[in-house]
Amino acid sequence: MEKNENRTVAQNKKAYHDYFVIETYEAGLELFGTEVKSVRQGKVNLKDSWCNIDGGEIFANGMHISPYDHGNIFNRDPLRPKKLLMHKREILKLFGLTKQQGYAIIPLQIYFKKGRAKVQIGLCKGKKLYDKRETAAKKSAERDIERSMAARNV
Repeated sequence: MEKNENRTVAQNKKAYHDYFVIETYEAGLELFGTEVKSVRQGKVNLKDSWCNIDGGEIFANGMHISPYDHGNIFNRDPLRPKKLLMHKREILKLFGLTKQQGYAIIPLQIYFKKGRAKVQIGLCKGKKLYDKRETAAKKSAERDIERSMAARNV
């Protein structure tokens, strides 16, 4: 595998179900050695994670990185807040946007880019129940169309 390729480790599929993703950003992930090894093994869960901005820095909360099998005393708390590395102006822009009602910053996926762990975060707006139903209906209709086209072409 080339070093330039992005290798996705974990995705937050629930985020796409619960939120409209308005904009995406790439951020570095500040991790300790055993955490990086655990991420490389794919032992990451983004399901209930979110980001907050505190003192001009952005942190990912609720991101579960399982303890590394051979890490012994060097393992960190799996749910500790992880600092994200972004430019100050991007953080300030996100801070201003999240102060608007209904916006949240949600980690969407973790991947490796040139050997470095990166997290894709999204500026998201929460979906209402009827939005979720509408999305499910569209997916169902698209699936039905694909099935009928496949059956017709056979």
